[in-house]
Amino acid sequence: MSELKELTALDLAALVASRVCHDIISPVGAITNGLEVLDEDNAEDMREFAMDLIRKSARQASAKLQFARLAFGAAGSAGAEIDLGDAQSVATGFMENEKSELVWDVPRSLMPKNLVKLLLNLILIANQCVPRGGTITVQMEGEPSAPTFTLSAKGVNPRIPLGMADILSGEEPERVDAHSVQPIYAVLLARESGVKLDLVKEEDTVKITAVKSA
Repeated sequence: MSELKELTALDLAALVASRVCHDIISPVGAITNGLEVLDEDNAEDMREFAMDLIRKSARQASAKLQFARLAFGAAGSAGAEIDLGDAQSVATGFMENEKSELVWDVPRSLMPKNLVKLLLNLILIANQCVPRGGTITVQMEGEPSAPTFTLSAKGVNPRIPLGMADILSGEEPERVDAHSVQPIYAVLLARESGVKLDLVKEEDTVKITAVKSA
């Protein structure tokens, strides 16, 4: 990936920040719209509508930010471990606002932070594979220090987004931008953690496998 070799830490940070901002703009904008309705309309039904919109959007923005903090943030010092129960909590909160249902079949334990961050990023990728909704099942085998993650995204007309398989296999990305930075970030986490990624489509399911050698 020659483009990745030329990608500086500052560029990567800027692209990830752009991605996070893109994800939370919509719910934050909806909160602003709800507040404007409260300021301008005294009708009781409109005020109730605005309050419902604000509550829902605030919950959505909070869930997205909590997920991003764990999936992209520092999450402690170098070598830190993260409770997989915390990962399940933020993943569940994030997926409550998505079209697909999350099935978390992962035993609770402490795991090196980059492996947890990788798992959360793989959930984002799996979610992109079922744009019309479905079920995303997350499973783990092996020890927390050397796990095998399997994510199965099952739904109506699942698909592998254009260029996604190439990026995860380590091939040169067509371009490095805020849209492609999330799977690129997942690849960088996998490399740092010594994990091999595999992405395949099997009939009505897209399967992602991440294997770390002991």
